[in-house]
Amino acid sequence: MKRVFSSHDLIAVHHARNLLDAAGIRAVVRNELLSSAMGELPPVECQAELWVVDPANAARAEQILRDGQAPAVPGAPPATHWRCPACGEPAEAQFTQCWRCGATRSVDP
Repeated sequence: MKRVFSSHDLIAVHHARNLLDAAGIRAVVRNELLSSAMGELPPVECQAELWVVDPANAARAEQILRDGQAPAVPGAPPATHWRCPACGEPAEAQFTQCWRCGATRSVDP
């Protein structure tokens, strides 16, 4: 695993994780709860961190985060949409569950 992003803003870290998820890059958030330890620990040690699971994807992940959006895959629908694997209903990228049938969006690792 390799760290690609860190911030005191937990929302920003989770947004970055969502961008990587939309691009098919598996990532995990670490140190989510350390902000309550700030003062006992140095502030820089209390930042939430985003780590990519496969270090081979680190450079691509960093580029996506610099660009601020998931790259388009040739022949794929726009990055802002996905199609439910169960019922075929289109949905926007921010949703992880189908509004029609409740199926969970699958992301290829």
